[in-house]
Amino acid sequence: MKRLYYIATLVTALFASIPMQAQEEADNAQQQQQRRRGPVSSRGAREEDKKESGMPELTVRAQDMNERMTQHIGNARWMRVIYRQIDLTKEQNAPLYYPTQPMNGQMNLFSIIFQLVCESKLSAYEYLDGYEDFSDDRKLDLKVMLDRCRIFYEETPSEDNEPAGFVVNESDIPSGDVRSYYIKEAWYFDQNNSVFDVKTLAICPILTIVDDMGQNTMPMFWIPYENLRPYINTAYIMTSNINNAMTFTLDDYFRRRMFQGDIFKTQNLMNQPLQAYCPTPDSMKREQERIENQLISFEKSLYLQPDTVQSAANTKDKKSKNVTPSTRGKKAETVKEDKQKEAKVKAPKAQKSTPVRSVRRRR
Repeated sequence: MKRLYYIATLVTALFASIPMQAQEEADNAQQQQQRRRGPVSSRGAREEDKKESGMPELTVRAQDMNERMTQHIGNARWMRVIYRQIDLTKEQNAPLYYPTQPMNGQMNLFSIIFQLVCESKLSAYEYLDGYEDFSDDRKLDLKVMLDRCRIFYEETPSEDNEPAGFVVNESDIPSGDVRSYYIKEAWYFDQNNSVFDVKTLAICPILTIVDDMGQNTMPMFWIPYENLRPYINTAYIMTSNINNAMTFTLDDYFRRRMFQGDIFKTQNLMNQPLQAYCPTPDSMKREQERIENQLISFEKSLYLQPDTVQSAANTKDKKSKNVTPSTRGKKAETVKEDKQKEAKVKAPKAQKSTPVRSVRRRR
């Protein structure tokens, strides 16, 4: 019995030591890998968690494509900067608003922007009216923005002289309260390619806050469109209620100018919006139409247009030349027909010949 007891204890100890040895070997392998990679800080661990659960990192191919798609307007001989307001309550702009909450892997534009800003993958800049500055001095302080917009967040402690992180739940992201955007665009003429084109420069989400004082709007921050485009270039959206196939991306939506936006300001020396010299809605609408017509007329003036008076005269001469020979021919044919009729009427009828008797035979 004692031998059996000893044998049983040895077997149990052997089976218990096998998983412990496997765990030790795994820990040793992990330590060796960490030694090869170097020390990993807590911020690095948080970044790895973000990579797994947050927005994807940009690949080299995506960065290269973004550089090739960038429109360079530094050497443009003519350019006009225009500010538009996009109302997301309109049906044509609905693809930027829905779905208000992430659903089936789809997010609206503000949810994508907000996650990128919170994960420090996209730099946001302070909102300045007419004097946008996209330098490092004007980078947005995320904590100040969250407090100002009344967004609930959880601050992670900072370690090893690293800045603190901020975690915002998906339900606390105010994607449904952002109901409009400011769009800054440049209409320019590229003399190298002889092309008149439009470039979207920056986007500013506008937050709608409802409190005891009523409903107020608050511009949040500016985002350079060139930095945002690589992330929305693969975000497919549905642009029609009839066709539910998601064949367009958010980048296509802006590049093809599928949105509907009203002009509320143009870049000028005094930095005045249209409302400063258009106090009534009718005058505002007339001014917006005037600016749109100016852009259209400038584009038409870049290319050679035929003279309307000369073209009208040429068409008139062509019509007269084309009509004259036909009328003359008709007149000639009618004259011939009349002569033939007259000849038929005047010509006597042929009489039957009667035999004539000879006088000599009578005698």
